Amino acid sequence: MALPPAHPERQLKHRRSIDVAVYACGHGLWEVEARLVDVKTRDYPLAGGIRQAGDPVHDMTLRLVIDEQMNILAAGAHTEWMPYPGHCNAYGDAYGRLVGLNLMHRFRQGVKERLGGIQGCTHLTEMAQVLPTAVVQAFAGEVLDTQENGQAQTDQQPFQIDRCHALRSDGEAVRQFYPRWYRPDTSADGTSSPLTPQTSK
Repeated sequence: MALPPAHPERQLKHRRSIDVAVYACGHGLWEVEARLVDVKTRDYPLAGGIRQAGDPVHDMTLRLVIDEQMNILAAGAHTEWMPYPGHCNAYGDAYGRLVGLNLMHRFRQGVKERLGGIQGCTHLTEMAQVLPTAVVQAFAGEVLDTQENGQAQTDQQPFQIDRCHALRSDGEAVRQFYPRWYRPDTSADGTSSPLTPQTSK
């Protein structure tokens, strides 16, 4: 589906930027740093005064230390710009509660349970939801085997298969690029059968 056409007279009023960077630290450790910045194009009245156009309404950073199994070993957050100084940033060590979660196993549910609602900052908690797929991208080809390298004699499929609509195991992309793992849909109701590796022709 194509994008709706952009209105020729539209005017930018607000921009939210989310930047996620993933760093290799050696010895199997990685840092995940996510930053959220909200900026308005006009002077903006806040309870504590006017925020000038171009100055952030929010500028906050969440940092995790993870291992190569995507377990969170350390976590914390810092808020530099906020609408209510002394209040928005009074979450203390709340984001340390992310320690012990795994980015690939019930992570989003764990974030909601530990930091949802008044337990944390809405924006930091919401931003945490994008981290699993960002880390998968960082790990692809380095930690995660996405090309079956060295897997010819195993029954372990490449990580990304059956994790999105394009790479479903009964789809054309898998048939073309990962033929060993292609599994045509032969069920009457369209439900795929358990995955078994296919022999390439």
